[in-house]
Amino acid sequence: MNFAIWSIRNPTPSILLFFLLTLAGLRAFTLLPVQDLPDMSLPSVSVVAMLPGATPAQLETEIARPIEDSLAGIDGMRHLTTSVTDGTVRIEAGFDLEKPLSDALIQTKDAVDSIRSDLPADMLHPTVSAVTFAAAPVLVYAVTSAQMDEAELSWFIDDRLTKAVRAVPGVGRVERLGGVQREVRVTVDPVRLAAMGVTAVDVSRALRRMQQQSSGGRGQLGGAEQSVRTLALAGQASELAALPIVLADGRRVRLDQVATVADSAADRTQAALLNGKSVVGFRVFRARGAGETEVAEGVVAALDKLKRDHPGLVLIPAGGSVDYTVEQYEGSMGMLYEGAFLAILVVWLFLKDWRATLIAATALPLSILPTFAAMQWLGYSLNTLTLLALSAVVGILVDDAIVEVENIERHRRTGKPVVQATEEAVSEIARAVIATTMTLVAVFLPTAMMSGFAGLIFKPFGWTAVIAVLASLLVARLLTPMLAAAFLKGAPATEVEDGPVMRHYLRAVHWSLTHRGATIAATLIFLAASVALVPLIPTGFLPADDRSMTELSIELPPGSALQATAQVAEEVRLALKTVPGIESVFTVVGEAEADGDAVGEVRRAALTLLLKPRGSRPTKSEIETAVRERLASIPGARFAVGDGGSGQLELVLAGSDSRALTATAQRLERELRGVGSLSNISSTASLDRPEIVIRPDLQRAAERGVSTEELGEVVRIATSGDFDADVARLNLDNRQIFIRTRIADAARQDIDAIASLRVGGRDGLLPLSSIADITIESGPSRIERYDRERTIRISADLNGMAEGDALARVDALSAVRAKPSGIALIPAGGAEIGEELASGFVTALIAGILCIYCVLVLLFRDFLQPVTILSAIPLSVGGAFLALLLAGSSLNMPAMIGLVMLMGIVTKNSILLVEYAILGIRERRMTRHDALTDACHKRARPILMTSVAMIAGMLPIALGYGADASFRQPMAIAVIGGLITSTFLSLLVVPVAFTFVDDFERSLRGMLRPLGSISTP
Repeated sequence: MNFAIWSIRNPTPSILLFFLLTLAGLRAFTLLPVQDLPDMSLPSVSVVAMLPGATPAQLETEIARPIEDSLAGIDGMRHLTTSVTDGTVRIEAGFDLEKPLSDALIQTKDAVDSIRSDLPADMLHPTVSAVTFAAAPVLVYAVTSAQMDEAELSWFIDDRLTKAVRAVPGVGRVERLGGVQREVRVTVDPVRLAAMGVTAVDVSRALRRMQQQSSGGRGQLGGAEQSVRTLALAGQASELAALPIVLADGRRVRLDQVATVADSAADRTQAALLNGKSVVGFRVFRARGAGETEVAEGVVAALDKLKRDHPGLVLIPAGGSVDYTVEQYEGSMGMLYEGAFLAILVVWLFLKDWRATLIAATALPLSILPTFAAMQWLGYSLNTLTLLALSAVVGILVDDAIVEVENIERHRRTGKPVVQATEEAVSEIARAVIATTMTLVAVFLPTAMMSGFAGLIFKPFGWTAVIAVLASLLVARLLTPMLAAAFLKGAPATEVEDGPVMRHYLRAVHWSLTHRGATIAATLIFLAASVALVPLIPTGFLPADDRSMTELSIELPPGSALQATAQVAEEVRLALKTVPGIESVFTVVGEAEADGDAVGEVRRAALTLLLKPRGSRPTKSEIETAVRERLASIPGARFAVGDGGSGQLELVLAGSDSRALTATAQRLERELRGVGSLSNISSTASLDRPEIVIRPDLQRAAERGVSTEELGEVVRIATSGDFDADVARLNLDNRQIFIRTRIADAARQDIDAIASLRVGGRDGLLPLSSIADITIESGPSRIERYDRERTIRISADLNGMAEGDALARVDALSAVRAKPSGIALIPAGGAEIGEELASGFVTALIAGILCIYCVLVLLFRDFLQPVTILSAIPLSVGGAFLALLLAGSSLNMPAMIGLVMLMGIVTKNSILLVEYAILGIRERRMTRHDALTDACHKRARPILMTSVAMIAGMLPIALGYGADASFRQPMAIAVIGGLITSTFLSLLVVPVAFTFVDDFERSLRGMLRPLGSISTP
């Protein structure tokens, strides 16, 4: 007695089991986080080392290379990505997916600590932290207030608002955009300094010694214990002017004798504007694993409370991913409901029995709800990929129930009692149902076991599909038979005549079996034509989306000031005002670095273009094309349109020879201008910025008693102030404000004023120009390294060109073919992920086919007939390729997912046919021709039902109804195209393939039989 018959005779345990699974699924559904895509980033650790004032070239040699060499030996290290800018080295160490983040963090800290003595002594202590937040911000806001000025509003965001938002569960980081940092400015007068015989270094360090509080000491007055503190703190900035400063030689001066004191702001390094109006903004990043919608809801609630407490506060949404995530989630759920409805409708159209249809329909919710429980247990989220898996298997989930209900119906029409018909039908179909389900598991399981980037993408998809399919098997073997026995009514024996379609089909089967050579020849021609379609299909990583937001980045020449960048950004905004579809523009000048530890270069700006709702505007691609056309007339800047996704091509040249690297990059950049539709080609090569270089005359400096370190300190403190750790501070109630000493802005604009700065020597002060030469030179503004080699990044807008096609044409360029031996072209961005994905996809396909074969061998106890079943797989590829070509879609990640799914679906249909034919030959003693004809007759209907149900479930996705379906559409198109061709061809080709395999098996037995008789004594 099998499980199906047991459940018919003992319904209570099955009912209780599915009741509990349903409750667990409903609860899990409410707890699952909602995201756009799963966290597609490997375990990463960030190392930030700062040496304020140091140039990128100096930092590369003294800090970046030693740290990289130390990190390279860590087990599981995948890639090292280094960015070196003024005073800062940022290294991101990416590890294998299987590496625990905690272990990676500890080992990275140990590696950095082990070389700390080899790094510059005045370097700030390096910070090592795990990257625990998502790359894209969930929410972006522009903030204004009529009751606060810019400095007060900036502090309000840093203090009150950030505290309120960080208290929301799931928030990883809050970053202010624009605004200013309050600072007490002590502007020294070089003339007065010279007259008093002091330097800017003396003033800054004396302020630090005087403006402080010292703890320590112990008193015992009155028999009690007291702590002792020394306090010498000014209460406000105005009190500092009269502060007496004791110099190192014992002299003292009042601060206002050599400087003016002002409570102002630090040098502005960022500005934020909304539609041209100055604002202060902030963006919120979620922690990895947190749901975007839950984080957004919590943040919005916290902000609403802040607005109630501060009536003048105005918060304007200015971007973020959460709106698109909500739209995709609602769209995916809508597709799931519509697909389920259409699949059930197909069942009813075939069976014409509402009871049987209802029984088949119960398989959907009872398979999906337990899947939610398993997803929550595995730590997955409701995202585009997991919901895509559920939408994709909607037709599959109802397949097992369809096959069993249809078989029960066939037995019931013979006049048998309902219970007897059900028991005989489910026993007869048991092996086919188990085989088809295990085949699907064999297809999806290798994808769920992938590692690397492919694993990040396929693992949630694969496990979701595997669990849902296994749940559908559980429903089909426990619940469907029990419901059929309980609710279906008996029917008198009726002889159902074949319709015209079935008669034509059986004649076609007979012709195919009698003209096997012609059938196989036609099949081979079809397969050859399918392979010929491959070069015609563009390839890529992700399809272009149509979200209501895009990015525009601006880059000015090195050395450009913040005001110049802001001016160009405003010019760009005005040029885009007439582009249809753009609703508002949020501008950030002085783009923030990715890790948020410091502001980025002031020569960069980022414009977030907020688009009108979909349906009331052109597509995002069309808007981006119009934006590029408007930007062509704006000189003096580089532009990149798009969010760095499918619309851009990224190439990275790496090598240790900087001259050869630069020459190769420049040549490649020139040749790229003639490649297809590529435009706006730019590279990081030759981006040198002007530098004021001071070269001391060591002989003269030694004679005057001046060291290079002292000279460097004077220049640094006079022009930009001391290190943050060494400056004096003004203590307020809730924060400390830096007191920074330096010369006036006008003096920094005059090289003669810099040359006349005084340096303390053996015999008193002497001008800088007397012991050093001052020249204007150039040096790299930014150095990027990848896996311990210097790199140059080249980017271009694709303008609709497929990324795979662009890469193929790039590889054919002479600059790539003839590049020096020490220079490598490495994939970057989507190209790197796409390359790894393609490799993982091929591995998954091969592993899936092997797993299917092993499952079929075990179930059919035959090594050759499973080959017949697998013969249907190539028949699906041609239809998938043709559908992608006709739809104008590319062979990208979603399409690859569709091809993986096709393997299981078409194999499932072949199993139903071959299993029944083997049953007829072995148990009913029928001839091979009669068994195959009878199998085609009996199994054509359920095969057609399951295929049409699958197509119906995919149809809403393929048509792109509802939300932006750009990601889901290629998968649905590939599945529908492959399913159509494989269903109709396999119904004719698989029987013919069966005969060839059977003939080969018989001839092999005939060859082995004499060997067996010879070996018999």
